[in-house]
Amino acid sequence: MSGKIARKFLIRGEVQGVGYRFFAQRAAAQHQVVGYVKNLPDGSVESLVEGPAQSVEAYRNDLATGPRFAVVEQVEEIFVDPTGRYSLFRVER
Repeated sequence: MSGKIARKFLIRGEVQGVGYRFFAQRAAAQHQVVGYVKNLPDGSVESLVEGPAQSVEAYRNDLATGPRFAVVEQVEEIFVDPTGRYSLFRVER
C-alpha cells in the first residue's frame, strides 16, 4: 500500500435527498480514489476512501462543497489505515 492513505469522512448538514452520494461518486472518479459512500440513519453521509494523499485531499475538498442543493455543515475526517480492500468506488444503500 506504499504511497496510499485512507480516510473516513462523516458529512453533516442537508446531505441526504440532494444527490450527495452520486456527487461523491463523481468526485471519487475524478480524483481516482476507491472506497464507498453511504447514507447513515442520523441523516449524515459516510465515505471511506483510499488513494494518494493529494487525491484524498482533493476529494475531501469536494465533499466540503457538495452538490448544488446540499448544505454541508461539517466534514469530520478520521484517519484510518489503508487496507487495499477496495478496487473501485461504490455507492452503498
